[in-house]
Amino acid sequence: MIPARTLLVGSGRIGTRVAEELRRAGGEVVTLRRSAASDSDGWRHIAADLSRSLTESLPAVDAVVVTLPPGEEQGFLAGAIGRVAEALPERPARTIWVSSTRVFEGYGDERPLDEDDEPRPRSDRAQQLVDGEERAVELFGATILRPAGIYGPGRDRLIRQVLAGTPVDHDRRTNRIHETDVVRTILTLLQADEVPAVLHAVDRRPATLGEVVAFLAERLGVPVPPRGEPAERRGTILDGTRLTEVVDGLAYPTFEDGYDEMLAQRG
Repeated sequence: MIPARTLLVGSGRIGTRVAEELRRAGGEVVTLRRSAASDSDGWRHIAADLSRSLTESLPAVDAVVVTLPPGEEQGFLAGAIGRVAEALPERPARTIWVSSTRVFEGYGDERPLDEDDEPRPRSDRAQQLVDGEERAVELFGATILRPAGIYGPGRDRLIRQVLAGTPVDHDRRTNRIHETDVVRTILTLLQADEVPAVLHAVDRRPATLGEVVAFLAERLGVPVPPRGEPAERRGTILDGTRLTEVVDGLAYPTFEDGYDEMLAQRG
């Protein structure tokens, strides 16, 4: 059942699409965003800078979805969710914290990683994600959703690289998820009676970057981009088994499915 009222903290592409689907299903939506906006989308916008305390209380809500990226200051994400908690009159029944598989950047590609593996951040941004996850669980009992590299309409950097013949590291291991499937996963988690504590949003086809660009080059009718300098890290392999148990069918279960759709839309 769709929550009666959902607060979306952050309103980028994913947040906006979730808001549209909730609104279409009859739910009430409130978005919390840095910049002011009109309510012409069909839901209420609240402008707030989450690097400091909110100046007004937030309305009571049944669910919260957080899609904030890391900030410039190390403690931004943990601080932001704390300020949201302070401004809400009560803890919602369901909270989804959208993080990233970047929290595993300290691993190699020796074996597939699943939801039982502990984060191993190496960069400040990855540590910020981990700190935000922990604070969201502490304050809200949040479900942690970790998407891999999100692609889809408007997220076609790799297609443009192939068309330009830009060298890439062919041996780097990669994982990805189509934007549509991230949105579908969030909606599923909002409606399910029981949800996992942690869920990795990755499709069924981990692959080397070389496999992906070769597929795109064949579809586009251009040469396969040459090999670039190997990256410092070979990448990780994520196991998406649990996602298939939670979500009833992915729209784009492999990168071939998703990129074929994108290329068809490009004409």
